[in-house]
Amino acid sequence: MPLTMVDATVSTFEGVLEKFRSEASKNKANLILFLADKDPSTSLSWCPGGNLEVEGILNCSMDVRKLWKRQNDCVRAEPVIYKKLEASSDDIALLRAYVGDRPTWRDRKHPWRADARFKLTGVPTLIYWENNGVKGRLEDHEAHLEHKIEALLSGK
Repeated sequence: MPLTMVDATVSTFEGVLEKFRSEASKNKANLILFLADKDPSTSLSWCPGGNLEVEGILNCSMDVRKLWKRQNDCVRAEPVIYKKLEASSDDIALLRAYVGDRPTWRDRKHPWRADARFKLTGVPTLIYWENNGVKGRLEDHEAHLEHKIEALLSGK
């Protein structure tokens, strides 16, 4: 099967990453997608963007046309990423790493914010992992762009 996905949380990440690294040579591409956890009340990602829209509507502080164009970053990016990866005939491994709930992520001492390997600043972040390190990345504001995903996969 061309796309293999595995999930990890902050507490399980190092063990899952070790297995991911040990199997990396079997794949054409190895990617890590850092995501926000699902909000239990909505079953959707709490990722930045969604609540800002509601807040803007309630406060009438933003142009409504711009508001409706804006979407939750994770909710917007995930289907685009999965579509591009599933369309590939190459063997691709995707490690989905969930950063935790909003308060956990907001903590400046969050392990993946502080980790020199990742230095996360936002979610979603898509990382191309090669030779036990980050070869390329797409930050939260660009992880939904098909041409950027293609470029990341091709090593450009």
